[in-house]
Amino acid sequence: MEYLQTFLFILLLGCIIPSSLGEIRYSQIRSDSRPIIIFHEFGFTERGYLEMYVTEASYKLTVNKEIDPVHAGFFVTTSDAWIHVLQQLEQEKIKCILDSNLVTVLFTFEVIQKNTNFNKTFRPSDSNQYILIFANCIADLQVSMTMKAVMYNLEGESNSRNYLPAGQKMLPRLYFGFFVIYATLAGVWSYVSVKNRVSTHMIHVLMGALVCLKAVILICEAEDKSFIKRTGTAHGWDVAFYIFNFFRGIMLFTLIVLIGTGWSFLKPYLQEKDKRVLMLVIPLQVVANIIAAMLGMSGPSAKDWFEWKQLFLLIDIVCCGAVLFPIAWSIKHLKEATQTDGKAAAVLRKLTLFRHYYIVVICYVYFTRVFVFSMMTRISFRHMWTIDLTRECATLAFYVFTGYEFRPVMHNPSLMIEEEEGEAQALNMGNSAFEL
Repeated sequence: MEYLQTFLFILLLGCIIPSSLGEIRYSQIRSDSRPIIIFHEFGFTERGYLEMYVTEASYKLTVNKEIDPVHAGFFVTTSDAWIHVLQQLEQEKIKCILDSNLVTVLFTFEVIQKNTNFNKTFRPSDSNQYILIFANCIADLQVSMTMKAVMYNLEGESNSRNYLPAGQKMLPRLYFGFFVIYATLAGVWSYVSVKNRVSTHMIHVLMGALVCLKAVILICEAEDKSFIKRTGTAHGWDVAFYIFNFFRGIMLFTLIVLIGTGWSFLKPYLQEKDKRVLMLVIPLQVVANIIAAMLGMSGPSAKDWFEWKQLFLLIDIVCCGAVLFPIAWSIKHLKEATQTDGKAAAVLRKLTLFRHYYIVVICYVYFTRVFVFSMMTRISFRHMWTIDLTRECATLAFYVFTGYEFRPVMHNPSLMIEEEEGEAQALNMGNSAFEL
């Protein structure tokens, strides 16, 4: 089941890591002996086309033996059929993927005996999600080539090219719509913070900065998809996207930790165990976002791509788990405070808030990781944009909930804390210990 698990793993990481590749893609393969090289996946309509341009194609054997180069070549298949092809291979019903009746062979390396440069135009027989793959069924064979793939769908009477997959045509407008929403939220947050500057703390400034970063990322994504739709390339918007997304990823996890500890609005300091969580999460997020940018701008055809994907997933899981600890510690402390503190009503309100926040963080992580992946395996390729819509709606709901509950307003019942109560909490929190 190795190949099948690999394919499902690609789908999972595709949900987590946004890709800003254009649909005019360049790939370089050098002395590669992998049996399967997945290049691209694209949703074609009835008027879709795939143009392939392969140059400098060659192969060599690491041992001396006779081979038939017809067992190495390019093919396309639908996403649904690809799972069955892998099952045929695992069950040994076929010896080579190119022998399957569920794939369409474009050409094999037999042609390079005459010419090292060749091209091919493929038009799907029906609208579907197709995958372009290179199969190498010859042991000890290393291949090298440079490939350009152009994928598009024709639209309208003028036959204009749309380089976005059929399921992503709505993304430019979708991202721009969410940009308007976040820009509005940033304005509202700034107004509330200025109006209640006495109750505004550093944590609120960071929350406002996060909303602004999210708005900038969305406009970059909107322009990125818009340029890809018209020209096939991102024209630099993908670089801007990954730069801003780098800082947003670090800030998001940092803020969840800080809010979970009650820093700034409940106490002006961090305990040692809170600092240790931050010292773990921040470096991991730096590494994770660098990996995400590297993977998003390359593709599965790159060597060690799956290994880096696995590392990214591991880091993401560790960070998602680590941010829950400070919230759990705050809940435990507040539980103890309700039994010893004379102002049990105020402490109980805070306990309820942190319990809700704990549940919301778990739901957010589950929804944007697991649930979105399950959607991808069930939704038609024409409606893939609804996955982005669902993810963005979940993120927006998380931001709105967090902002509303921890808003900087006078006499916020959930965050009211008198001076003497704050000193008592500082003493108790400094002496408390918590184990999960």
